[in-house]
Amino acid sequence: MIALFHTDHHSHPPHPPGALKTVLSANVNKVALLRNTRHLDLPSVLRAAELCLQAGAQGITVHPRPDERHIRPDDVYEIAALMKDWPHCEFNIEGNPLHNLMHFVRDLSARGLPLHQCTFVPDGKDQHTSDHGWCFPQDAEVLRPHIDYARAHGVRVSLFMDPVPEAMAAVRSIGADRVELYTQSYAGAWSGPEKNKVLERFAQTARAAAAVNLGVNAGHDLNRDNLAEFLRAVPGVREVSIGHALIADALELGYHGAVKDYLHCIDQAFAPAAVA
Repeated sequence: MIALFHTDHHSHPPHPPGALKTVLSANVNKVALLRNTRHLDLPSVLRAAELCLQAGAQGITVHPRPDERHIRPDDVYEIAALMKDWPHCEFNIEGNPLHNLMHFVRDLSARGLPLHQCTFVPDGKDQHTSDHGWCFPQDAEVLRPHIDYARAHGVRVSLFMDPVPEAMAAVRSIGADRVELYTQSYAGAWSGPEKNKVLERFAQTARAAAAVNLGVNAGHDLNRDNLAEFLRAVPGVREVSIGHALIADALELGYHGAVKDYLHCIDQAFAPAAVA
């Protein structure tokens, strides 16, 4: 049973009529992490991606890291091949462009396989999980050529960013198409007194992004409890990428049930009035 809106939802205005509904990209990294504990292809990462798409997810996300502790190169190519059968859905690869990301852009293009979006994340090579966004103006010049390279191959570029409204114009100026807002601070504040203050910071950042024609994605620690409220408060979020919570929920609900619940959360966020 999913949790709908808990508190303060009436303080957030509904989305305007005709607003584009947020799409869900299912991150299958944690399936690969479990698979890699044995020398078997169980559970199948490819099958997990297929089942999420069949349940209605509009995209698949992977984040291959240099140590290959979860997603491996073969997973990337196999999922890309699968996405050819789902032309209305998107394939998103996350990673650090200074490490092991850009060769996927080159290789997938050379093989004629789809790649719709690259999300540049400033992870260290042995980092446990993403925990901060890019810094501007410090990171601008190192990112610019990689953004140009990806876009030259027809790939949208999103930069993983903290909710800093002042940085949005600088992100757009180096050619990025979108930002993915790092939502851990919201998830951490969700049940506490600082939630509305934190949410407003994300809303300000989203408005600043829209003002410079920069698309907004979001991800990290979003779940069935906190997702709808975030989307109702933060305008114009085009995509949420959810992995850890979605796969954890799938252990209880199955991939189909978990994806359907997250899609229901999105539907609730875009409903004319919140459900009490």
